[in-house]
Amino acid sequence: MKTRILPFLVMMLLGGLTLTSVAQTPAEPVKPALLVIDIQNAFLPMIPDVEREKAMANIGYYISLFRQHGYPVILVYHHGEEYGVKPGTELFEFPETVPIKPEDPKVIKTYGDGFNKTDLDKVLKESGCNTLFLTGLSAVGCVLATYVGANNHDYRAFMVKDAIMSHNSEYTRNIEVMFEAVGSEVVKMVLETSGK
Repeated sequence: MKTRILPFLVMMLLGGLTLTSVAQTPAEPVKPALLVIDIQNAFLPMIPDVEREKAMANIGYYISLFRQHGYPVILVYHHGEEYGVKPGTELFEFPETVPIKPEDPKVIKTYGDGFNKTDLDKVLKESGCNTLFLTGLSAVGCVLATYVGANNHDYRAFMVKDAIMSHNSEYTRNIEVMFEAVGSEVVKMVLETSGK
């Protein structure tokens, strides 16, 4: 049943419609952005090796895919003095293997939700984005909180399957199922059919 409904929902999204807007005015065109959340040197060791390796490889793939299609990659960092994670330290940074660029927008947060007391909403509005694909960690912490924050700010938000991670692989899979994380086929279809 789920496999029959998902393509219908994706087509509605791409068509600019929502369940409540079918009889109303169509929604604005899809303008995606990739959020890469908290994949910092301080937190990555907390993730099981197999899950971390898979998610990090996929995050690199999605960063390249969004760049290829000309959509923004937004980096979200957690600043937590209690963990020794502060700007300018090695623990604060993403690993050097992540293909980020100096010009990528960077948001620094102190709460789980990337929207809470940050300029993330402003950055997204300035880039014209209304649809967010979330990657990073933790699936049960900051990614989940930012997903809720995105919905609270009226963004369409999707977690990306096999590109989120947590300290417990079973918890990650549960989040992917509960929030219907999308895979590469859906992400590619959205990027290829969205208007810039």
